[in-house]
Amino acid sequence: MRSRLDGAQPYALGLFRFVIGLLFACHGAASLFGVLGGAMGGGTVPTGTWPGWYAAVIQLVGGALVAVGLGTRAAALISSGSMAYAYFVVHQSAGLLPIQNDGEPSAMYAWAFLLLIFTGPGAWALDGLFGGRDRTAAPAAAPAEQPSTV
Repeated sequence: MRSRLDGAQPYALGLFRFVIGLLFACHGAASLFGVLGGAMGGGTVPTGTWPGWYAAVIQLVGGALVAVGLGTRAAALISSGSMAYAYFVVHQSAGLLPIQNDGEPSAMYAWAFLLLIFTGPGAWALDGLFGGRDRTAAPAAAPAEQPSTV
């Protein structure tokens, strides 16, 4: 059973990456373009305002890059940092725990992207097309040196 689950790991990770990236990009699109309900219940974030507009750009671009698996680790690093900033600067002052300060989405995204930094993109990522090899696969062991018979 474990070997079957291990064999499916890159595919589960690829699906996880895609869903997390897509949902994150939707937040950015809502804030920047007012689609999907808009920012904070309607409308858009004013262009250039700190930190909301910059966060929305990171959400849209970072989420899209993670979803397609292009520059996954770098995009996940920036996205995770953005969400950690959102949690500690925007939400933390309203209460200690995420359930108290409405910071659950920020905390969850920060940890999800942190995971992707260390695991890589998984299956079906564009990183594999441009990188030449699957970056989530373990490196091949060097062949053992054969003793000389001379």
